Amino acid sequence: MFFTPFMSPRRTAKQVFSWAVDQAIHADQSGLTEFWIGEHATQAWESVPNPELVIAAAALQTEQITLAPGAHLLPYHQPGSLAIQIGWLTQILEGRYILGVGAGAFPGDALLRGIRDMKNNHRMVAESIEIMEKIWAGEPFWFEGEFWNAGYPEEDPAHPWRNMLPWGGKVPIGVTGLSMNSPSMRFAGQRGYLPVSVYSGVDALNNHWETYSTAAVAAGRTPRRADHRVVRDVLIADTDDEARRLAKEGGMGHAWQEYLLPIYQHHNLLDTMLTPGMTSGDVDLDWLCDNVWVVGSAETVLEKLRAWREVNGEFGTLMIYNHDYSDDPAPWKESMRRLAHEVGPKLG
Repeated sequence: MFFTPFMSPRRTAKQVFSWAVDQAIHADQSGLTEFWIGEHATQAWESVPNPELVIAAAALQTEQITLAPGAHLLPYHQPGSLAIQIGWLTQILEGRYILGVGAGAFPGDALLRGIRDMKNNHRMVAESIEIMEKIWAGEPFWFEGEFWNAGYPEEDPAHPWRNMLPWGGKVPIGVTGLSMNSPSMRFAGQRGYLPVSVYSGVDALNNHWETYSTAAVAAGRTPRRADHRVVRDVLIADTDDEARRLAKEGGMGHAWQEYLLPIYQHHNLLDTMLTPGMTSGDVDLDWLCDNVWVVGSAETVLEKLRAWREVNGEFGTLMIYNHDYSDDPAPWKESMRRLAHEVGPKLG
């Protein structure tokens, strides 16, 4: 599950936080394997500025699920502080942790941190990771970079240190991509990180895998389909009609109608999904229900996912977007359970 969170701007911070923790716990109980939480500073519809707080709150109330910031926007964090925070969370979770990283997409988020021009953000990501990996190695160093200075001091025998290293000695890292020829997918392939594709059509997903695998091979790495995560909108109910109603009239439909669809239209992100003769202005909730979302009975959703995989190829993990069904959570929670128990095992 990807908790972006796509919650109505009318929700209070406490309501968003409570829904986030509740969803992480229910995802764990339902049998989902991962729960990612977005990080944004200024967005009304994506309103979690501190995913690590959700992770901390859910850590002791979950047992199996892996928790992940999706993603920490590295240009906006001092890497030494973030590395220690991440290392501690991996210890608390005893390895149930993935670090999602990103460069940031919203100028308002950058401006709050004193960055007016985001042209250096991708270089800042690379430098931040370099510093954090040096810290996680646990050896003394001093680093003077283009954007940050950081070091790992010699231990004072008179004041023994706590264990600051990540659980298992290494932090798995994931990178999210959306656009065609995504630089994030290329970066993930070069570094051996987990690729996370936000769905924008079969052609875009195939392009993501090609971009990722080409970069991986060029760097001497072997790309694995099992590492590829794909994010989609999924909702399951007793019947196809009931699932369509819950999707269109509930949080999924509200988020797309009021927030996502205008963004996709403005940035031409629908172009890779449109049928011949269509324009992005022709897209409505019924078209999304039929062509972008995966909604229906458990049997219908399984059939749609199988057909999609036939044309898109294998992938490792299906991630579902979370939507705001907090006013009446029972159907949404049942959809999560059915995905894990009735669809996932048959999809393989």
